[in-house]
Amino acid sequence: MSHKGSLEFWPHRRAHRLLPRVRNWPATAEPGVLTLVAFKAGMTHVGIIDDSNSPSKGQEVSRAATVLVIPKMFVYGARFYKKNYLYSQAATDVFDTAAAQKLGMKNAKQSSMEETKKKASEYSDVVALAYADPESLKMGIKKTLRFEIPVGGKDISGKIAFIEKVMGKELKLAELLNSGDMIDVTSVSKGKGWEGPVHRFHVAKLYHKSTGKTRHVGSLGAWHPAKVLFSVPQAGHLGFNYRTEINKRVLKVGTVQDANTVTPAGGFLRFGMINNDYLLVDGSIPGASKRLVRIRRALRPKGKSAVPKITYVSLESKQGA
Repeated sequence: MSHKGSLEFWPHRRAHRLLPRVRNWPATAEPGVLTLVAFKAGMTHVGIIDDSNSPSKGQEVSRAATVLVIPKMFVYGARFYKKNYLYSQAATDVFDTAAAQKLGMKNAKQSSMEETKKKASEYSDVVALAYADPESLKMGIKKTLRFEIPVGGKDISGKIAFIEKVMGKELKLAELLNSGDMIDVTSVSKGKGWEGPVHRFHVAKLYHKSTGKTRHVGSLGAWHPAKVLFSVPQAGHLGFNYRTEINKRVLKVGTVQDANTVTPAGGFLRFGMINNDYLLVDGSIPGASKRLVRIRRALRPKGKSAVPKITYVSLESKQGA
């Protein structure tokens, strides 16, 4: 029996929701937004000048790339946390009145920002409350998405000042990321349903006369201990898991005005046309089309990356793919 499945991710649990939870954030000196949300439009291939230290340095190389569309995002409040002896706990919220009414939060309990700032020393952290409006992307998803945005900075007073500055305003992609930046992306991988051990863990198929079955494992383990260990490859659900890919290079930060430079003829399969700002990211990203993707600044960036020189973007139709 050949066990080729990775035990790095265990247990293999399906994701509980499409908005992934991120537990670690990079430390930044200047106050700023540390995460964004996007929707996966599809993939294409581009030609860039290789600026790495590989043998093809200085030459034009072809790279697979993913297009992420950024919905319109607005900051509607702030959430203050108190830390007890175990973990941080939400203590109080402050909302922008107009934005809260737009979200239908008429009876939401909140505190005054001025009163909260006087008690800033009592809180351990503060995050921005934001919402995204995917309806403008015209891809069939209309439900407003609400989430927390961690804010960088050294002290809580600087974070509060930054949140007050952006309260009730739209977050622009060009103000947060630049071409050449390194990011980490977290999303939910494609769900493939119930699969056997051959597809799920790539175990070898048995000889056709061995036990009358070929697509199963030959042994579930020893008699003692009298149980099946977790490491034994068995049938189960495959895919639809939280996955994070680190150090993805941003090839281009684009706007809706130049969306036609990356949109293939006829639009992306199962997504359509790009109707807002977008990111062109080097490589692939987990998940299907229209899948929600969470972006953060790279936690462990590998050096400083220069702005890539893009020479070609494939605009061939994907309809026949």
